[in-house]
Amino acid sequence: MTAPQSALVFAAGLGTRMGVLSASRPKPLIAIAGTTLLDHALDIIDQARLQRVAVNTHYRAEMISNYLKDRDIELSYEADLLETGGGLRAALPKLKSGPVVTLNSDAVWRGANPISQLIDHWPHVQADALLLCIPRGRARGHTAGGDFRLDGGRLSRGEDLVYTGAQIIDPKVLVGIPDRVFSLNLAWDRAALHGRLHGIIYDGDWCDVGRPENVSLAEDLLSNV
Repeated sequence: MTAPQSALVFAAGLGTRMGVLSASRPKPLIAIAGTTLLDHALDIIDQARLQRVAVNTHYRAEMISNYLKDRDIELSYEADLLETGGGLRAALPKLKSGPVVTLNSDAVWRGANPISQLIDHWPHVQADALLLCIPRGRARGHTAGGDFRLDGGRLSRGEDLVYTGAQIIDPKVLVGIPDRVFSLNLAWDRAALHGRLHGIIYDGDWCDVGRPENVSLAEDLLSNV
């Protein structure tokens, strides 16, 4: 399998669950332990040495654009929210061909580089998407149910594992989806139907930063490095 050379950071959401914290700024620019969520994500990508990086934007896009103006990062502006699947498709012209790393910008990590862990595993699978997951019991700040279960390296829908927001995906799996606005869940379900949705378990610690009360959880996690 060809190694990914590009990454897309999802940063276009409205961040409504963050309440007053995102009233005047996009969620990716909220600081956790003195560093914005966006920089936490971009640092992970930089460490994995990917050649091209894009960030998609929508809510208060000009703030993210100004924040990144001196960095070699492509911006994929969405006039209308396209969700994750539509957002990835819209950003593809900004990226190199081949598989793409995608990373949500509303989590923090402690331990092994999550993207490097995915890249190391990618050559060993025949997959349309490889998702990095964590057992529900280790998913800090995550109050919803699980997303998947893992069987012989392949993922199916279940409650055992939480998707961490990091993956490698082959854009070919988007071919044939006619919608302009759609979730990557649609692509994953298509891949799973053919046994081509794979997953691995993250070795380190992870915290969802989707709600205000999770900020302290994330900062506690990072303070214990």
